[in-house]
Amino acid sequence: MDKEKRNFIYAAIVIFIITFTMRATNNMVVTTVPLFVKLDLGFSYFTVGAISAFIYLLSFISTVYVNPRLKHRTRRVLFIAANAAIMLVLLLYSYSGAVTVWLASLLAGLAFGLIIPNLMTSASLRKDQVEREKMIGLFTIGLSLSLILGPGLEDILLNYFDYRFVFLLFLPIAAVGLIMSTLVKFPTAKNEDHVDVTKNAGLRAAILTVTTYNIPFAAITIFLAIYAISRFHVSGVLAYSLYIPFFTVSLLTRVYMTARPSKNIKMLLAASIAITLLALLSTPLLPNFYAFLLIMALLGIPHGSIFPLATIMISRGTTVRKRNAANSYFIAFNNILFMVVPFTFGYLLKYIGFTYAFMVLALPVAASAFLLFWLYGNDERFFPRRSAVVSKA
Repeated sequence: MDKEKRNFIYAAIVIFIITFTMRATNNMVVTTVPLFVKLDLGFSYFTVGAISAFIYLLSFISTVYVNPRLKHRTRRVLFIAANAAIMLVLLLYSYSGAVTVWLASLLAGLAFGLIIPNLMTSASLRKDQVEREKMIGLFTIGLSLSLILGPGLEDILLNYFDYRFVFLLFLPIAAVGLIMSTLVKFPTAKNEDHVDVTKNAGLRAAILTVTTYNIPFAAITIFLAIYAISRFHVSGVLAYSLYIPFFTVSLLTRVYMTARPSKNIKMLLAASIAITLLALLSTPLLPNFYAFLLIMALLGIPHGSIFPLATIMISRGTTVRKRNAANSYFIAFNNILFMVVPFTFGYLLKYIGFTYAFMVLALPVAASAFLLFWLYGNDERFFPRRSAVVSKA
């Protein structure tokens, strides 16, 4: 095995492990804190929503206003410090009261906002395009696997321990992330900058790409089980089982994309968007719960493919010196979607109900897809006509 291959395998292991630990801990915090403050600290529903929004707001601030403006050496130090801060966050949550829980949430938001875009950037640093896109695939597999195993682990732990102790039980996972953070490679470009990054074609193409799926996914995340219960009158347990085929198909899609990276991603992207539109428009026609189960399994395909494809757009359309800023703004845009879409969707439910609200989501999906292919459909940086292209970043 030559040195280059050993280096690739080493970097892949580091990226996969730290991505898994980061996302598992992040998901545990954002899903457990609302339950903890409601059931243990007695917060009102409004305050529960406020503290959840507070975490996302601080993450948005560190992603948009801090991370893009830092040079790589400073960013690396803060990246490691942010991973260390996650361990402090878990300790604070475990021993927090009605006031200190806000301090823990402040640190959590700032830390996660610094960690995620830097992991994306590190995953996209390989000079060889095939290796780079395989690494991006491994990054997204780590994200998917953590969303399957992390909640499963927490569910088991909550059968035996209260919320405060569960925060402590995730400390070993965060500790692994801290160790791995010292091994993550950062770009060495001396003239990194964020000037005019928002005008970059790679970032804009990535935003249009991810919008074709994350708008419906932001609604699905919050309202999927509620819709299944109200429409098909199934139990809560059966309603939540919809996430199993959804995330399983998503994971398998990402595994396939990583094992067989394609230069020509246009057909895969078009097929993923078509599946999303078909699923959204078919909701009034579903005869029973099992048909809905099939639709959710199909939606796992675009969930698995769209985010990696959007990340690939950034890697193909940016230079290394602008990639960190582009990834930061990309993650920030996703945070905005996950703040705005559930609120808007919930508002629509008051007037048109679940079935037609899901259909309405097809409109921004179709509009984003149209703009994407109209503006960038013939751009060979993203959709090369040649069968083999190797780019150097």
